[in-house]
Amino acid sequence: MRPAALFTLALLASGAARGAGAAETSDIIVTGLPEPKGDVAYDIVTLTPDRLRASASGRLEDVLRDVAGFQSFRRTDSRAANPTSQGATLRALGGNASSRALVLLDGAPLADPFTGYVPWSALSPGRLGAVRVTRGAGAGAFGTGALAGTIELQTADPTRAPPLQGELDYGERKSLSAEAIASAALGQAGVSLFGRYDRGDGYFLTPANQRGPVDIPASYKQGSVGLHGETPVAAHTNLLVNVLAFDDQRIQGLTGTTTEVKGVDAGARLVGAGAWRWEALGYLQLMNFTNTVAAVDAARTIQTPSLNEYDTPATGWGGKLEVRPPLNPRAGELRLGVDVRDATGHTHELSRFLAGRFTRSLNAGGHERVFGGYAEWGASPLQSLTLTVGGRLDHWSIDDGEIVATNIQTGVPSTNLKPPNREKWEPTARGGMAWDIGARARLRGAAYFGYRLPSLNELYRPFRVGLDATAANFALTPERLKGVEAGIDIFAAPSVRLSLTAFANRLDGAIANVTLGAGPGVFPQVGFVAAGGAYSQRENLSAIVARGVEAEAHGSWGGWRLDASYAYTHARDRASGAAAALNGLPPAQTPAHQLSATLGFVPRTDALLAVTGHYASGQSENDLATRRLTGAATMDALAQWPLTRGVTLILRAENLTNAQIESGISATGLITLASPRTLWVGVRAGF
Repeated sequence: MRPAALFTLALLASGAARGAGAAETSDIIVTGLPEPKGDVAYDIVTLTPDRLRASASGRLEDVLRDVAGFQSFRRTDSRAANPTSQGATLRALGGNASSRALVLLDGAPLADPFTGYVPWSALSPGRLGAVRVTRGAGAGAFGTGALAGTIELQTADPTRAPPLQGELDYGERKSLSAEAIASAALGQAGVSLFGRYDRGDGYFLTPANQRGPVDIPASYKQGSVGLHGETPVAAHTNLLVNVLAFDDQRIQGLTGTTTEVKGVDAGARLVGAGAWRWEALGYLQLMNFTNTVAAVDAARTIQTPSLNEYDTPATGWGGKLEVRPPLNPRAGELRLGVDVRDATGHTHELSRFLAGRFTRSLNAGGHERVFGGYAEWGASPLQSLTLTVGGRLDHWSIDDGEIVATNIQTGVPSTNLKPPNREKWEPTARGGMAWDIGARARLRGAAYFGYRLPSLNELYRPFRVGLDATAANFALTPERLKGVEAGIDIFAAPSVRLSLTAFANRLDGAIANVTLGAGPGVFPQVGFVAAGGAYSQRENLSAIVARGVEAEAHGSWGGWRLDASYAYTHARDRASGAAAALNGLPPAQTPAHQLSATLGFVPRTDALLAVTGHYASGQSENDLATRRLTGAATMDALAQWPLTRGVTLILRAENLTNAQIESGISATGLITLASPRTLWVGVRAGF
């Protein structure tokens, strides 16, 4: 379904929901289990609805940059980046585009089951009630994927939302953003319907002095619709249902270089709030990705098709059951659970364009499954002391893998790899303590070890970026992280909180793209690499060692509010053998310094003036640190002013100073840019 059709459907659904909204409201819905008692021992940040809606870009990944240490692989956002580079990580544990942080929407994983990217364009901040970020390996209830941390997105409670709200914004380069959310309370139940549509002519991804006739703006069309419902089904038991459908089309700065992501996520939860608290979750993901790529000559005057990734279906499904038995308060709180995740995906693509046609086909993919159980205990043996410890045991399997490349003209496979199936039991654990020092300070400390299975994309799919080519590696082993942290939270006043955390992490077996050769030449899986290009393969390094500090300050005084965060991370590769050249180098795409600060002022009810600054220091573009991206500093501004009852004028400015932000550098020195200055004017109406 096209984005415009998706948004039209959302508007129709919004009107229907508004008509039903006259029913009596109620506030008894229980939307999930309470936050565990032991969570005070971990480094957790919560973004409130006010902050989620006060973004100059309206993009969730930009809002998350307020969290010290958050990072996606590229500096470009979900309007211009290739979707496969849109993973999420924390604490400079990047190095490749797969997510090392686990992203959940109402408890269900969001990342693509094949590639591991997060469909950020489908996630409107306006539909969320909160975002909760836990830094450090999840272990416990989260399992594989929660390596650098966990990002939990929580849908807003429909019984507390306005019956109908819509927003329309228009920006430079014919950019349009339209959103509608309708909510209704139906007795003790609630339902929300929402839709969003974004489009824009886009900007040139290359600087003017490097541009040629083949370069065009990176335009985009994106749409999503969804439903969230909550209703009691029995005494102390509520059912919560989520459905999200999305379509994301982008042109990557060249005619014939396009991407499209389509998907449907659906999930259902039963939450029991009786003496035995419990939660049962089931979910399904259906996603597909297409990608066409063109090769360009040195003068950027001629482009030739080089890849047609025409079908990449991926399916994910799973579920979780957690119970919290009633215990004597002195015995603390106990969480017991079991869960399962299943991921299947294949890529079907054409390459080697010769004499006017593609001459090579590739079929690659496989299947992963993880099932496990966990237990976590938290208690306060003293009024000022909280202790927590948890562990889990998973059984994972990787099977049905294949990498089959075929000469289309002869029908003879040039590559036919069918790796053996693998399986293993994987233990992980975490634990921590929090000690209240009076009423104004809390000391905390934690230790953890977790793991991440290599994605199906890392295991089975070779790929190209410009002249560079990277081979897959079906022998990759899981990444395993060991870490410790210690921190202090200071509550200087009821509305002022300061936080400082020091951490040390070692990511054993970190997966990286390791340069093994240079063109011109013919290499395994990828074939010919031209002069100036590099041949790489995904490999397990010995480790990435990351140590650093994170600081945060949050405070409000009268109508003023300040939210600031800073992260410093010293991250280095530990490598030997074929990857020995990487030893001692920083992982690719990992800045040492990240800073974010937002100063807001509320001059009157429903009005807001805010300025946000972001800074990320320079970082290596590639594994050998031979290409380096300069540091990037940007400033955003936002003004919201009520015009009349229920109607608000919105002015937004992204990258107000029009700073040139480098997002990538190719082997030939071609620079890719992130968003330039973009000015917006819009109106929001709510009832």
